[in-house]
Amino acid sequence: MKTHSKPIPSIQKYMSTNPHSVRVDETLATAQKLMSEYKIRHLPVLDGGKLCGILSDRDVKFAQSLKGLDIKTTKVGDISHDEVYVTHPDAALDEVVRNMAQKRLGSAVVMSNDKLVGIFTAVDAMMSLDHLLETRLA
Repeated sequence: MKTHSKPIPSIQKYMSTNPHSVRVDETLATAQKLMSEYKIRHLPVLDGGKLCGILSDRDVKFAQSLKGLDIKTTKVGDISHDEVYVTHPDAALDEVVRNMAQKRLGSAVVMSNDKLVGIFTAVDAMMSLDHLLETRLA
């Protein structure tokens, strides 16, 4: 185990809180509108308040390219991914970033007591790197 002059911060410090989410039974058009309006690329997918998947802007774009698929009627649950990288707000930043990099993931969904409390994306990772470089190496 490496020793650090300062403790590694938790993911909670850098995650986006109160993330937007989408219900499994909503249409892809609804999800696309949310992503566009809030300039986000990942939406946790909920079924009755429980996390059941993740939808990316890439998934929506792929669905739009499929002949015969109508995003106004296709449900989020039909194309979302059910394998989601889930972490806890107290998870160490280095652990989460390492896992995301190794698995080539664009986001980690942050849950606490079975509730969606945040999302940590590649953009958040870049912002955390910027902050750490400015404060710890300055």
